Amino acid sequence: MGMPSATFADLSGVGVLVTGGASGIGAVLVRGFAAQGSRVAIIDRDQEAALRTVDDVSVATGRRPHFEHADLRDVAAAQQAVRNAAEALGGLKVVINNAGWDDRHDFDSVSEAYWNDNIAVNLRPAFFVSQAAAPYLRAGGGGAIINFSSIAFLLNMPEIPVYETAKAGIIGMTKALAGRLGDDNIRVNAILPGMVITERQKALWVSDASAEAHRLQQALKFTLMPEDLIGPCLFLASDCSAAITAQSLIVDGGYL
Repeated sequence: MGMPSATFADLSGVGVLVTGGASGIGAVLVRGFAAQGSRVAIIDRDQEAALRTVDDVSVATGRRPHFEHADLRDVAAAQQAVRNAAEALGGLKVVINNAGWDDRHDFDSVSEAYWNDNIAVNLRPAFFVSQAAAPYLRAGGGGAIINFSSIAFLLNMPEIPVYETAKAGIIGMTKALAGRLGDDNIRVNAILPGMVITERQKALWVSDASAEAHRLQQALKFTLMPEDLIGPCLFLASDCSAAITAQSLIVDGGYL
């Protein structure tokens, strides 16, 4: 699918922060918000990929994203990057906690160190990025936090137990933060993508045959691409969803 046809006027000129925005779904979201006229910042540890995305988005939209180089596993560095990005953008209205690491791993061989590292990428940053961003959202009269979960934990998938644990935790965190931040007019929702085919997925795990098998189990018979997440994110970021918080939106093509 391509870029959404809708224009969200209230997103023009506002500050939008995307973690993990250097590549994959995150990079596409950066382009999607920039196309709406948003001022967008990326936080990512992959500097080379992030700078390519900055250049590509600049050419495609005429708007150059701001980039903060940080490893989200380092809480202090991540929170400083949030503050730097917010100052560079002149405030924040939208925070998208997209960063993730869907590494395959075996239950019997998971060590304490691996567990901690996985959680430090897939769960912990969403909390501490949101914590650092909240003062800027409050100062702007409210805004939206969008946390990326996954349908993986709903499917009993055997090869990613720690990742699934983290993504289930995102749902609980989303509801907790929605309850805490609602008085500040900050909405907090989660998106659960299905099988979205990124370059990383194709390179490491998803064959044409497995993608076809998955597609046949979807109600909608097309392969989900990163661009299919732009519309749902724009909706949850905009005033079209002004009364929606603490919710989880599944975007999986109707996987059966």
